[in-house]
Amino acid sequence: MGEVSAQPDRAARLLLILERDGSTCIWCGRPFAGQVRPTTEHVVPRVKGGPSWLENEVAACGRCNGERGHRSPVEWLEECQRRGWPVDVDRLGRVLTALSAAIARLGGQRRARPYLDAQVRRLLRRGATLPGVPA
Repeated sequence: MGEVSAQPDRAARLLLILERDGSTCIWCGRPFAGQVRPTTEHVVPRVKGGPSWLENEVAACGRCNGERGHRSPVEWLEECQRRGWPVDVDRLGRVLTALSAAIARLGGQRRARPYLDAQVRRLLRRGATLPGVPA
């Protein structure tokens, strides 16, 4: 098993996520400003074994984070698209593949692995192109 590196605290992770992904909600596309505040959102929910790692977190507005609850990322993506929101599918794909790579490198996360693999398959079936994942 790989060596587990220390993760920054939640506030520091949020700043790193915003730097990595930009300052819009992954789900609805709203820019973070004024009343629209960024929150850290676990792509693989904690209840499904998702770790609090940068590779498993994206920035989402409080509305989207709260409404998603424990729905799978692809299920919530489909709901957001049904609502006409500009979901950042590429960002979601990058996060899913980065999390897969981190788990392969660091080990552990037995509960998260099958859930993550199923989400990657669902996203690929929807026609998404994921970095480093054959279609």
